[in-house]
Amino acid sequence: LLRALLGAADLVAVGTQITIHAARAQTGELLRSRLPLPAPYQVPLPIPPVLTPRQDATTDYYEVTQKAATQEILPGHTTAIWGYEGTFPGPTLVSRSGRRTVVRHHNALPVPAVVHLHGGRTPSASDGYPTDLIVPDGFTGPLPHHDHRASLAHGSRLYEYPLQQRAATLWYHDHRMDFTGASVWRGLAGFHLVHDDEEEALPLPRGHRDIPLMITDRAFDADGSFRYPATDPTLLHTPGVRPDYVEGVLGDVILVNGAPWPVLEVDAARYRLRILNASNARRYQLELDPHPAGGGALVQIGSDGGLLAAPRAHDAIVLAPAERFDVVVDFSRYRVGEEVTLTNRLGSGTTAAVMRFRIARRATDDSTVPARLSDIERLDPARATATRTFAFRDQGDEGWTINGRPFDPMRADAAPRLDALEVWRFTSDFHHPVHLHLVHFQVLSRNGEAPGPYDAGWKDTIDLSPGEEAAIITRFTGYRGRFVFHCHNLEHEDMAMMANFEVV
Repeated sequence: LLRALLGAADLVAVGTQITIHAARAQTGELLRSRLPLPAPYQVPLPIPPVLTPRQDATTDYYEVTQKAATQEILPGHTTAIWGYEGTFPGPTLVSRSGRRTVVRHHNALPVPAVVHLHGGRTPSASDGYPTDLIVPDGFTGPLPHHDHRASLAHGSRLYEYPLQQRAATLWYHDHRMDFTGASVWRGLAGFHLVHDDEEEALPLPRGHRDIPLMITDRAFDADGSFRYPATDPTLLHTPGVRPDYVEGVLGDVILVNGAPWPVLEVDAARYRLRILNASNARRYQLELDPHPAGGGALVQIGSDGGLLAAPRAHDAIVLAPAERFDVVVDFSRYRVGEEVTLTNRLGSGTTAAVMRFRIARRATDDSTVPARLSDIERLDPARATATRTFAFRDQGDEGWTINGRPFDPMRADAAPRLDALEVWRFTSDFHHPVHLHLVHFQVLSRNGEAPGPYDAGWKDTIDLSPGEEAAIITRFTGYRGRFVFHCHNLEHEDMAMMANFEVV
């Protein structure tokens, strides 16, 4: 039944009932704002500031404080946020491949916190395991008691990132067990960009024409505060969301870099857009309106793990939570004075548009998109030493599970050997964006056929549709230790759709 309905409907479970939504694409429930929403395209696109590190011969050192603050997100209203350095999104960190980056995170929030560098090839101790907490000074609230390997740091924690990896668009966000969704919703997310010689040798757009775009959806209360259906608004005791929202929380306001439906004035030239879906549960199908003559407006050059082997031209891209797409848009294909809207074909009403570009002026442009971008090793499944299968399913009272079991930090669900090549197969009942820590992977197949149009390159998150089966291949290089994989629908993750793998 699920397979028969694919492409025509979405299945959404409410308790033991299943309802069919005519619009395909979302697993989640819409949470509506309680105040009049502003007109779109009135707010300039903010660009998150780039932090300047302290440096020595081998290492960049950063200090970041997580704290409560207020920010004007909707014009005329202030919103209480939790932010890295008190901003949403947090400041951008920029690193060099192979150069060590060390970040000391101070926690001035009223709750414990964890930081995960999403897409980072990171030692286990710095990966942001869900129970490796930064506990605020003077904190007297509850702490995990069911994980004897939990690591508690008081006041601050040092995260060390060797960054032995390719150039890529990474991001960092909170990863505390049971409360990730609510913490990210309140603002704990930021970009971390990695550069290398291979990427910089290419004539791609750079400087002010290299733009990070963090897309999120949010709902607002009547006083301008973020609205979120947490079971426990203190985020201290009882995890999860109210029963109507267990499938995922969808907001009715689209934010880009923390601004509602913003506008960016651009030159009539090529721009690199680093698009990140940092929403809790919402998927997007992004298109430009109007399409330029000849189509292929979005030229994909990169994915989660960096450059593709060759560019791919799309009229639209579909991205699930946590996925990143680096695309080049040539605005010289439009007339000066024209306005171009980035639309969301998986949305309706206030969620059908994302932002707008205004073609402001003619300009010189020496950038191009080469026919070849990078050499990528193709992993051979015939050389894999193990094949593992993981079913992502709703188990009713057990919550969202992997292979029928909720997350237990004391249990290892897989134990790959260091440097082993393995094939992992995933099956899903609803939309589940599956994310692996530590490693990047290649997509082998979907439903026994070729990978999809957005599966190229190195990935760390794969978007699974209802009733779908997909196979990936990866090599567990880098570091031994305990890591997690999970659904990146954050409400699913918080309600136990996570598992451990231990590299031995």
